[in-house]
Amino acid sequence: MRNLEKYKGVIPAFYACYDKEGNINPQGVRALTEYFVEKGVKGVYVNGSSGECIYQSVEDKKIVLENVMEAAKGRLTVIAHVACNNTKDSMELAKHAQAVGADAIAAIPPIYFRLPEYAIAKYWNDISLAAPDTDFVIYNIPQLAGVALTMNLFAEMRKNPNVIGVKNSSMPVQDIQMFKAAAGEDYVIFNGPDEQFISGRIIGAEGAIGGTYGAMPELFLKMDEHVKAGELEQARKIQYAVNEVIYKMCSGHGNMYGVIKAILKINEGLELGGVREPLPSLIESDGAIVEEAAKMIREAKEAYL
Repeated sequence: MRNLEKYKGVIPAFYACYDKEGNINPQGVRALTEYFVEKGVKGVYVNGSSGECIYQSVEDKKIVLENVMEAAKGRLTVIAHVACNNTKDSMELAKHAQAVGADAIAAIPPIYFRLPEYAIAKYWNDISLAAPDTDFVIYNIPQLAGVALTMNLFAEMRKNPNVIGVKNSSMPVQDIQMFKAAAGEDYVIFNGPDEQFISGRIIGAEGAIGGTYGAMPELFLKMDEHVKAGELEQARKIQYAVNEVIYKMCSGHGNMYGVIKAILKINEGLELGGVREPLPSLIESDGAIVEEAAKMIREAKEAYL
């Protein structure tokens, strides 16, 4: 019997945590995990885009997930993104995720070569086969992966009993409606674009996974609370405030995740390091942007919580 309730809620995407030499910092991973537990989110999405997944080695990803699992101690739903750009490494990570007790694994399609849909389905099913007792989430992010989850491919993947839903990061909110209408109540559709959080929830997404949640989880939790209560005007006001923060965080020279980690150092005292090259690091002029965005988050929490 599927336990889908553990996926229905606010699930921040986990950030890569580095030491001063740019290596994975287990202490930072554990501190960030505890931070999410304390904030009361439903779970975490580990080693995805926000975890700089395409710049991590297989061993890096294992270290991150192991430390998340040990720190979470069953207090968070853990979805481990295991996709690499080859099936062998992806299967190894899937097997590892099951071994350490992750609730689900997830995967984008392979990137660069434009594969036919039957090859993408085989890739996903092979990954799932390596973790036969673990739920599987399809990650649809066509603007970065270069290939979209079609209704035909989704229908094919639903033949796999381990598939429980879709993390939908495509920009059209209608995609959530289409996936939900096709899949029904036995599947969870997660809203992906943070700027459309309430839109995705209203049109049918039962859960949400996002890369900026970690900078301001309280605001996304409050939006979710308002949506559930039908208080859409209040939810909209918070969404607008959150979006202004996101626009500010994206306005620097350095990568947004570097900005977020700097914000978390100011607002939460977390030491998560920078970003891994070739992602651009913060420069001196980004300091004002970080400070302003951190202040905007504090002010929004004062106004809406």
